[in-house]
Amino acid sequence: MAKKVLIVYAHQSSGSFNAAAKNIAVEVLTAQGCTVEVSDLYAMGFKATATAEDIKGDLKDAENFCYLDESKLAWEQGRLSDDVTKEQSKLTEADLVIFQFPMYWFSVPGILKGWFDRVLTNGFAFLQEKPYGLETFKDKKAMLSFTTGSPESMFCTIGINGDINVTLWPLQNGILHYCGFQLLAPEVFWAPALAAAGDRKNMLESWRTRLQGLLEEEPLSFTPLDCFDKETFQMKHEHVSEEFGLSVGIHLSKPQLSRSQMKD
Repeated sequence: MAKKVLIVYAHQSSGSFNAAAKNIAVEVLTAQGCTVEVSDLYAMGFKATATAEDIKGDLKDAENFCYLDESKLAWEQGRLSDDVTKEQSKLTEADLVIFQFPMYWFSVPGILKGWFDRVLTNGFAFLQEKPYGLETFKDKKAMLSFTTGSPESMFCTIGINGDINVTLWPLQNGILHYCGFQLLAPEVFWAPALAAAGDRKNMLESWRTRLQGLLEEEPLSFTPLDCFDKETFQMKHEHVSEEFGLSVGIHLSKPQLSRSQMKD
């Protein structure tokens, strides 16, 4: 059965390196028989702010508006705005989601952050009372594909920007793993704007090669949920000395493990 791929794309220029990376993904995955859909956020004029405008009809508590609660209720009652509902439908159908973007301030562009805020609503993508445990997306794979403004040497343990694993932890663990996705290793295009034309071409060819077997890649490992206490969500004492999955140094109060946010 043909796989469905959603590319959430956040760049304004059709002549950008990010556009080239997105176009190659569409080309290669389509050639493999996949159905590929692109959410071009800038072209769509996607609203980046999570506000009461995302909810149709009356609010439960307009005076003390809480997006977390109101969006959950609206999702349950089918009252979310059309643009949010459309993106949620795309996500529901997708087997693989690729987020293609330029890194802004060690994170994603505001318009993509808005997509996370508005589309991954409480109830649909996660439950506060069941962190990391909602299984809606358990069979879906997701990955980050992005460009940086700084070279790789600046994103290492002794680099001025710090370890890239720490940079990626909030996005990969705090958003995508939290919502239950299986995370594929990211595709990082290191500072293409500073690279020679031949090096940029090589980056894209490497991406093209990876895409050939992307659907068969094994996801990154994370510490199993049953290693954490169900009430405090702290690691159970008997597991503290065990090295499961990913760490960013501050996690488990241990040094960086051999496995990372970049590869398993």
